Amino acid sequence: MTSFSTLALNPSLLKALAELGYAEMTPVQAASLPAILNQRDVVAQAQTGSGKTAAFALGLLSSLDAAAAKVQGLVLCPTRELADQVSREIRRLAAFIPNVKVTTLCGGVPRRTHINSLVHEPHIAVGTPGRILDLLKKNALPMQALQVLVLDEADRMLDMGFADAIGEIIEHTPEQRQTLMFSATMPGPIRQFSRQFQRDPLDITVESKADAVTIEQTFYEVQPESKLDALAALLLKHRPESAVVFCNTRQEVRDVHEALLERGFSALALHGEQDQREREEMLVRFANRSCCVLIATDVAARGLDIKELPMVINFDVASDAETHVHRVGRTGRAGSHGVALTLCASRDTMRTRAIAEYQGASLQWGKLPRVNQSEPALVAPFITIAVDGGRTDKLRPGDLLGALTGEAGLPGDAVGKIDVFPTRTYVAIARDWHGKAVQRLRAGKIKGRTFRIRNIR
Repeated sequence: MTSFSTLALNPSLLKALAELGYAEMTPVQAASLPAILNQRDVVAQAQTGSGKTAAFALGLLSSLDAAAAKVQGLVLCPTRELADQVSREIRRLAAFIPNVKVTTLCGGVPRRTHINSLVHEPHIAVGTPGRILDLLKKNALPMQALQVLVLDEADRMLDMGFADAIGEIIEHTPEQRQTLMFSATMPGPIRQFSRQFQRDPLDITVESKADAVTIEQTFYEVQPESKLDALAALLLKHRPESAVVFCNTRQEVRDVHEALLERGFSALALHGEQDQREREEMLVRFANRSCCVLIATDVAARGLDIKELPMVINFDVASDAETHVHRVGRTGRAGSHGVALTLCASRDTMRTRAIAEYQGASLQWGKLPRVNQSEPALVAPFITIAVDGGRTDKLRPGDLLGALTGEAGLPGDAVGKIDVFPTRTYVAIARDWHGKAVQRLRAGKIKGRTFRIRNIR
């Protein structure tokens, strides 16, 4: 039985699941939720997009006492983008439980802002290890009432050097707590880490190989000096609505980004040297179709919340088979068709063999298409504009849509995705209507107020 109705969930959570269209549990949810709801520790290996966030969010909310204004749940994430994504999912599932407060605590925001917000404790805190530990040392984040600790993307947190910080955070938490750990990969160090602070956890592995039926994988042999031409040719042949290109190094990300821009592609580069707002705005633009191609390393791509990603291209073969499977698993989600293409040099033979062995099937090799110089580059259909006002100003998506389709005179289909953050709102505008939208918004008002309007390019 995989229906959520078979679980001992309170009616408010079942109502939220129904509103979100969640009827059947995913494999990781079906395997983990019964144990989570019985307050058992769990360590689970599951790919991004497998439904693990909803699994631990339901566990957090099921044990929550909304009448007690105390921190009862803590979720640790490797990046701010993932923390934001997790917070949004928890809030969506808590929609019918009155007065549940979920706070996101990450770097990039002044510490004083977080300390002030914690005067009234949230029920659930979601954040990165560095900022959470910082607040604990300042005695700003009480842990005495904590019931559930979640480590999301544990493998990447260890890869990023957070092991010591996580250990210190755990020392601040009560011994009698439930600990849930989710990881895309489960190498030996992760399991050793789990044994240090979990009590007889239920060990769950959801095989990612089952996703292969919805993902069409093709490998291409190419000389290193021809890889940029090969990448452009594949993008022009397939013309995906959006694609993520994975590189193994930051420098490779920069080089590929510059080369695609020179060829006229709408492309963005995501790497660790950008500040938090730059990263946030790039992810928004990619998700709202103001960018066609996002180039990133594995670590930088953590936190991507793209529900329907048609294509993944490995400009570099991943360093190990598990990372390769994790990359390609970002496409072909929820039964949709995905395409994963990998460029291989002769030096990558050992890695491709390891991938074939891990996947339990021989690799499909293809012939590279020729570069067609007359073929137009991929240009994004939308351009993002930023409004310097957000939730703290009581702005809602409907307010922006009304201003644009009302006084500004834009047709409804000229307005794309609208993302509202605490102090900023991002709106995707169809390219042909962008100039008019900016002009009218600057000349007019939103909810009777004037806001600064910026182009995001």
